[in-house]
Amino acid sequence: MKTNFERGMTQRKPSITVVVPVYNSEGTLRELVTRLERALGPAAEQFEVILLNDGSRDKSWDVIRELAGRHSWVRGVCMMRNYGQHNAVLCGVRLARYDVTVTIDDDLQHPPEEIPKLLNKLAEGYDVVYGTPLRMEHSISRNLLSRVTKLGMSMAVGQRIIVEINAFRALRTDLRKSFDGYQAPSLLFDAILGWGTTRFASIKVQHAPRTIGESNYTPWRLFNQLLLLITGYSTGPLRLGSIIGFVFTFLGFALLVYVLVLRLMVGSPLGFAFQMSVLTIFGGAQLFILGIMGEYLARMFNRVMDRPTYTIRETLGYEPGRDP
Repeated sequence: MKTNFERGMTQRKPSITVVVPVYNSEGTLRELVTRLERALGPAAEQFEVILLNDGSRDKSWDVIRELAGRHSWVRGVCMMRNYGQHNAVLCGVRLARYDVTVTIDDDLQHPPEEIPKLLNKLAEGYDVVYGTPLRMEHSISRNLLSRVTKLGMSMAVGQRIIVEINAFRALRTDLRKSFDGYQAPSLLFDAILGWGTTRFASIKVQHAPRTIGESNYTPWRLFNQLLLLITGYSTGPLRLGSIIGFVFTFLGFALLVYVLVLRLMVGSPLGFAFQMSVLTIFGGAQLFILGIMGEYLARMFNRVMDRPTYTIRETLGYEPGRDP
């Protein structure tokens, strides 16, 4: 049976908020807003575009000021500093006014013309729909590491579809109720979406090559995201540590029995190299487990410090006295 939301989606055009994290993108914002207007006009009953300046070092905020002054449906948010894409997306989703929120990158690699595909899929009864590129316009190493990160996220959240995650997504805005109280400096937005729903879907969309600037997602940043995902949203590594400890304890007893049998039956002592290799194996296992525990302690330390997920410096396009 369809929910009221789903019936409404099929009977009328949805009201849409588009959230765009902005970082050093003064050269693409004007074209992006123009193409969003063309794409959203026929697809939405009403719409708004929230441009979140995430600590840009260029003139992105000046361009956002210009666009917000020119279009009543463009809203600007200037963050106090660079918090990261996922933090900016969370901020935008919390500020969204309409039933459906679409998140899209600022570099025009996600064509705004593909948004209706996401909306049509969302209307089938899903809560989150990812726009998965038909072909990734990145290097082989970047694509591989990105795939590994997504696979780790799907295992941590327990949703196979999250392997198809992408920054180009459409979601029901009321999902934010499930993470309304989230407050931590480290964040993976797709992971917390799994707190509120299991109804994920994906659809193939076009993915344009980057024409201006370069990606901020280096292999090192992707690796850090994978580490945050594994230790920030899952207890799997702790269980892995317990398994490793159990296995090596069993091996230790087995080696003890082996040494005693050789000593009693043959009388020849084991060599120094064998003893050192055994010590190295056990020492490595202990350090590995301690490293896992250290990562969890670091996450707990960040939570205890109670640092904000983001802080807003200035807003544009909001009613006086009612700014977020």
